Amino acid sequence: MWQSKYKLISFAQNEGVLTVMINRPEKLNAVNAEVHTELSWLWRDVAGDATVRAVVLTGTGRAFSAGGDLDWFKNMTSEALDTLFVEARKIVFDMLDVPQPIIAAVNGAATGLGATIALLSDVIYASEDAVIADTHVLAGIGAGDGGAVIWPWLCGMARAKEYLMTGDKIGAKEAERIGLVNHVVAPGELLSIATKMARRLADGPRLAIRATKLPLNKILRDTANLAFDYSLALEKECFHSADHRECVNAFLEKRKPTFAHAGS
Repeated sequence: MWQSKYKLISFAQNEGVLTVMINRPEKLNAVNAEVHTELSWLWRDVAGDATVRAVVLTGTGRAFSAGGDLDWFKNMTSEALDTLFVEARKIVFDMLDVPQPIIAAVNGAATGLGATIALLSDVIYASEDAVIADTHVLAGIGAGDGGAVIWPWLCGMARAKEYLMTGDKIGAKEAERIGLVNHVVAPGELLSIATKMARRLADGPRLAIRATKLPLNKILRDTANLAFDYSLALEKECFHSADHRECVNAFLEKRKPTFAHAGS
């Protein structure tokens, strides 16, 4: 089985419904180099598996995914940075091409890349205690891994600009109100309700469901074709900036960042 090569993403399959779990709970499922590589494999593997008719995407423990692991960023080499951006493109474009419906069960914090992959899902359920934020700017980097693609479609351009430029956190109820997620449910019911939707779609008319999803995702793919490579290029520039280094150091040292241009 193709799942055997994964170490930090776990799987459970039941009669056509594949549950995919980011599995680094001791780090709130933060994305390090290994998780990022596995995410870059994931969606092509899912798309090519005829036994999978629907997917539930979630995280183990008390978070969906806390985004990029800043310990990884701090020690990033030029070669690793090049690999990161090749993989980042695969993650988003492959996810948009998956024909099977993807149901997100956001079971806690979904930030940075965690927010992107949650919001790129087809139907999004959030626990009442979930928090969503694109926190790239708080790490001194542009929101280049898909935020510019999906946020404007879900909550509108004005709100997308506000939340992507500030990195502000959004509670589950507010996320539902502004259209980022479909439904907010009690924490203890989240996975079962998301799985119930996945089961409904898995047992439904497969070709009709896929023929409905794929044209809609073509709209998102056209947006990605327009903006994604540009946003990735700008984000990559940020990784070489003094602002990014200061944000990472400040986070790891548990202090507020200071910027040389502040007050100038």
